[in-house]
Amino acid sequence: MHNNNVNSSLPMRAMREIPEAKAGAQRITGLVKERGRVSGYQLSNGNIINKQEAIDLARGGDIQGVGISSRKGSEYLKSLPDDSGTNNLNALPTVSAQS
Repeated sequence: MHNNNVNSSLPMRAMREIPEAKAGAQRITGLVKERGRVSGYQLSNGNIINKQEAIDLARGGDIQGVGISSRKGSEYLKSLPDDSGTNNLNALPTVSAQS
């Protein structure tokens, strides 16, 4: 985990884990939704993965730009704060699970 001034911000402290991304880690480029809720993600290599697979990959450093948070016992991915809103998960397009 990086230990710079950004990590002391409230959004960073709200995350349960902030995995260190490996060189060549994928980025999330799209969201798969079911009934309005995120159920999976499209990665920069085009692969579609479910929510738990994404959490496991992020934890292993294979997805960059995300941290892991939890609410009511369920883990989920959250964008790491930076100066750009265009790469926030909630700003990404919804994609089909069949992509």
